[in-house]
Amino acid sequence: MSTETNTLRRQDGTGSPGPALRLEAVVKEYGKGGRAVRALDGVTVGIERGSFTAVMGPSGSGKSTFLHCAAGLDRPTGGAAHIGDTALAGMNETRLTELRRKRVGFVFQAFNLIPALSVRENVELPLRLAGERLDPAWLEEILTRVGLAGRAGHRPAELSGGQQQRVAIARALITRPDVIFGDEPTGALDTVTAKEILSLLRSCVDTTGQTVVMVTHDPVAASYADTVLFLADGRIADTMRAPTADRVADRMTHLGAWA
Repeated sequence: MSTETNTLRRQDGTGSPGPALRLEAVVKEYGKGGRAVRALDGVTVGIERGSFTAVMGPSGSGKSTFLHCAAGLDRPTGGAAHIGDTALAGMNETRLTELRRKRVGFVFQAFNLIPALSVRENVELPLRLAGERLDPAWLEEILTRVGLAGRAGHRPAELSGGQQQRVAIARALITRPDVIFGDEPTGALDTVTAKEILSLLRSCVDTTGQTVVMVTHDPVAASYADTVLFLADGRIADTMRAPTADRVADRMTHLGAWA
């Protein structure tokens, strides 16, 4: 499959016009000269608002680099990345940090919570760092939505792993971001808890029109998405809509010979 534009559309056709994020012929190389490694090789894709996209591929396929370039955590060697209508190229580190705080949410395998802060304080943190005013009603709505309304005063050590990941999702939602990026968000959880977290992410898309892009190695996790992007050798090898775990697992076994 070539790397021409793949547009991932929201199923109900609603939401703001234009993609939540867009990569245009993005190349990312590490190293120089004959030792340079091309992690992304001309990736072009648009991901529409209100969609859930899983990104999969074998080790070394470029999944993490895709996420880092799309989220403004790393700068492409070539091509362009956009969050909404905002081009990331040319931004200095201060402006990129401000953009990530206000318009991007992150949920990682490690929950990355601050142990000394309560649930409420961890969730509020992105707004405080950005110097934004807290809307108490929005905070309470988010805590209720993720099932933590009665846990706002608890600290991370008093919560289960699944509850800590719910705090991380609430923290990602608090700024009303353009996109939430998940990097193996269920990788440290047991199967039952992972299903609860995936259902919560799915609900964020279906009930509030949130956009989620999740890197995962798990076909079951990918089956919660609207669309799966398969990467191989730094390129988009295939796109699967309405995925099932079995179809995703089967496609993964053939990615090595995609070309």
